[in-house]
Amino acid sequence: MAAQTVTNEPRRLSNAYQNWYRFSRNPTAVIGAGIVILAILAAILAPWITPYPEHVGAVVNFRARHLPPSAEYWFGTDNVGRDIFTRVIFGLRISLLLALVVLGIAIPVGTTLGLLAGYFGGWVEIVIMRLTDIALAIPPLVMALAVAAVLSPDLINSMLAIAALWWTWHTRLIYSITRQLRAQEFVEAAETLGASKFHILFREILPNCVSALAVKTSLDAGFVILVGASLSFLGLGIQPPTPDLGTMVASGSAFLPDYWWESVLPGMAILVVALGFNLLGDGLRDLFDVQEVR
Repeated sequence: MAAQTVTNEPRRLSNAYQNWYRFSRNPTAVIGAGIVILAILAAILAPWITPYPEHVGAVVNFRARHLPPSAEYWFGTDNVGRDIFTRVIFGLRISLLLALVVLGIAIPVGTTLGLLAGYFGGWVEIVIMRLTDIALAIPPLVMALAVAAVLSPDLINSMLAIAALWWTWHTRLIYSITRQLRAQEFVEAAETLGASKFHILFREILPNCVSALAVKTSLDAGFVILVGASLSFLGLGIQPPTPDLGTMVASGSAFLPDYWWESVLPGMAILVVALGFNLLGDGLRDLFDVQEVR
């Protein structure tokens, strides 16, 4: 029997495993991912992990009003005796849902417009990019305040108000990338083979924009949460008794500094979640080596 020779070829690690290894070596990215995952899980499991889920609604317990943080009430109670920890966890639901819907509208709109402007050029580029420039001249928070003030303040209108201008940054980002990619050999090869414009845009160019979009989306999620909290703080967002972090900060500020926990702890929740998305975005930027997002 002939001797068998065993060749020890080096194992090739999959791209996914290599990316995970690099990501796991970035402490700030891991911390950010951990914060985001915990926030999402807490929001999903809020009815089961909060001690007083009935305090989400119009509950009044004046015997327990203005109680400081304790073993019974981890974040203390508000001016009508509701558990602040419970309301903060449920408030995360509103903030994350706001970010999900706003980015769910802004990303497809901005990406599609950026692809069209960057690939076709000419009058298509002129029209889309000049409209984008005009929209970029308006501060998103000011536009959101104007829209929310005209419409009745609720969750749906807050989403529409913030999404009204958020697509612009994604348009500029994808437009810049598409202009660089349209002269690449793989795009020219697809055109030579007779591929449709739809195929070139969404099967050839768009996959090369995913890494930049992932970074941009993570960073934007934190900003959307901050803008949504700002609207609620000014009374133009979610209305009581629905728990919202911005509304809780605003109502608790009336009792500062004596009952500091009513405003500071919901504000800390906003800070931690926004920081988590920013740290995650920075980690993804290092991972994908994205030079410029905005």
